[in-house]
Amino acid sequence: MSRGRRIRTPTAKTPDVTGRRPPKDLTPEDHRIWARVSGSVTPPKTRKAPRITPGALLPDEPLRPATVRAGPKPAGSIGPGGSTKIRPASAVLAKAPSPAPRAAPEELEPRRQRRLSRERDPIEASIDLHGFGRFEAEDQLRAFLTQSRARGLRAVLVVTGQGRRGGGIIRASIHEWLQGHALRGVVSGFAMAHRRHGGDGAIYVTLKR
Repeated sequence: MSRGRRIRTPTAKTPDVTGRRPPKDLTPEDHRIWARVSGSVTPPKTRKAPRITPGALLPDEPLRPATVRAGPKPAGSIGPGGSTKIRPASAVLAKAPSPAPRAAPEELEPRRQRRLSRERDPIEASIDLHGFGRFEAEDQLRAFLTQSRARGLRAVLVVTGQGRRGGGIIRASIHEWLQGHALRGVVSGFAMAHRRHGGDGAIYVTLKR
């Protein structure tokens, strides 16, 4: 008769290898079957819970690279090793060139006025604003002077008329138009014309190069 492993029959108070106790209402035959089944089961190994430090990554959690959104590159210069030196925004704004303000046209020098009146300096074009309303006359004047400068002209004549009893609205507004922002980059100077060119009812206008 071969020697076999002696099977211990658990009682109601004796736990098996899994730590479970058999039911109380089992027969002796049921106890023997319970002992065989429970003896073939390997008890699970107890693992200690990992100790987690606040702010630390879990052992099984891989380190993921942070996602960086592409944006406009800051103004700066490339330094040694490819590093970028970022300049403060105030320094960038301080070095940005600001457009120089355009000076308003001024009265012509008497010498230049005499040369135009004697036609030693040629009057290369002229416009007559008779018959136009105030706003239409202003538009016509701007277009004429802008086109004359684009053609490379240096001096023109603008006829305003004296109006009734010397109170013409175009004559009263011509200086304001010539000194306005729209013509500061076009007109360099102006002066009243000689009698042969219209006198009080006309103006010499010189243009910028």
